Formats: sequence, structure tokens, C-alpha cells
Amino acid sequence: MVEFHDFLQQLKQPEYVHVLLNPIPVYAMTCGILALIVALILKSRPAQITAFIVVIFAALSVWPVAEYGDRAYDRVYSMSNQDAQQWLDVHMHRADIGSWVFYATAVIAVAALVLPRFRPRMQLPLALSTLVFSLASLAVGAWISHAGGKVRHSEFRTGPPTNPVPHEESH
Repeated sequence: MVEFHDFLQQLKQPEYVHVLLNPIPVYAMTCGILALIVALILKSRPAQITAFIVVIFAALSVWPVAEYGDRAYDRVYSMSNQDAQQWLDVHMHRADIGSWVFYATAVIAVAALVLPRFRPRMQLPLALSTLVFSLASLAVGAWISHAGGKVRHSEFRTGPPTNPVPHEESH
């Protein structure tokens, strides 16, 4: 019971929730990509619909991850050494830029889900566009995660980032 109470208390800490949620965009997008590839090979519209829903979920899951990351920034920054602080700034900068790729992917996947009902000839181009945007989101997610992993895991760090971004006090 004490451990469960501790877990509930930790859910009040944005840095803890961020760590819980941050793999979802990458892992779910990977599942969506695999599902979409299988659906395209099978030429199955129902399977494509399932894949689009997974991709939409994966893409939109970036929002709570970023929100909790923003809320956690000050606390994590204050408990980090200088190299980790620089990696945190790079991580946040990448997340600010990269989240838009995920949102664009969600828009394309919604279009691929809805538009073929009205324009059946758009089904394959929209499905392929969703696949391309999903792959781009996965790459961006890996790029963001690369910097994020170096914030609290000194064993992954070999020093500060080669291209640091300026620290903004307004986080």
C-alpha cells in the first residue's frame, strides 16, 4: 500500500509523468508504421483504418509529453550539472521544433482516414503520405530522444552538445 501511495505522489511530479509518457510517441509510431506497411501490402482498407488510428494516437501523444516536459524543465534544470543543462536545452529546443512534424502527421493521417470516403482515388496517395510523414515523425522522435537521454543519463554523455542552444530563462 505504501508503494502505491508513493506512485500516486510521484504522478504529481511533471518530470515523473514526462518520463512515463515520453516513449509513447516513438513506440506507438513504430507500431503504426508497421501496421500501415502490412495494411498496404494486404491492400486492406480496414487494416489501413486501424493503422491510421494508431498513427493519429502516436502523433497526438506528443502533446502531453511536451506539456509535462515543459512543466518539469525548471526542476530538472536546477538539479542538473552544466553538461546536462545544455543537453536539456537542446532536448527542449528539438521538442519545440519536432513536435510540429508529429502534428502534421496527425493531420495527414486524419485526411487519409476521412477523404477517401469522398474521393476514393486519394486513398493510396494519402496512405503513402501518411507512411512518409510517420517515418519522418519517427526520425524526429529519435532525434529529440537522443538529446533527452543525455540529460539524466551521464553514462550516455561524452560532454556537452556540439551545437548547444542558448538557455532561456522563460521556461
